[in-house]
Amino acid sequence: MGARLAHAAAAGTPAVLDGYPRTAAQATHLLAVADVRLALNLTLREQVLIDKCLGRRVCGACGAGYNVADIQLPAAGGLPAVTMPPMLPPPECEPHMEVRADDNPETVRNRLAVHAREAAPVEDVFRAAGVLVDLPVTGGVAETMPLLKDALAAAKEEGRAAA
Repeated sequence: MGARLAHAAAAGTPAVLDGYPRTAAQATHLLAVADVRLALNLTLREQVLIDKCLGRRVCGACGAGYNVADIQLPAAGGLPAVTMPPMLPPPECEPHMEVRADDNPETVRNRLAVHAREAAPVEDVFRAAGVLVDLPVTGGVAETMPLLKDALAAAKEEGRAAA
């Protein structure tokens, strides 16, 4: 990966890595082999994550994914309000909606606890390097994509390349 990132950097092409690194050791290695200037940390309220996981559906006929959760959480305890409309299936898929067997409250809460425990050290590495920017997500894709683009544009204006 280091060679590909170095090649992209030499060409002036920023790289976006989604889901990597997953460990503090990988984050440290990435900082050593690449000119990481920005790490975006998308944050969501835990209840939103739970509701979205429990709202996942897959069409058994075509395999397309949807989400039936309609998130409407008011601001509370210093946290912003969150509004995320459902991503409902078309009528032809409705009779074929399936729920993953492991999308149940206990399993979802466990997955979130594991993720929080494993993500914190990665965030710490990037925060210590001065490249981590937390971006609270308070809406759906239509509301979040402009925020992502704005964060990347701001980093570019500041001379930081996203990696």
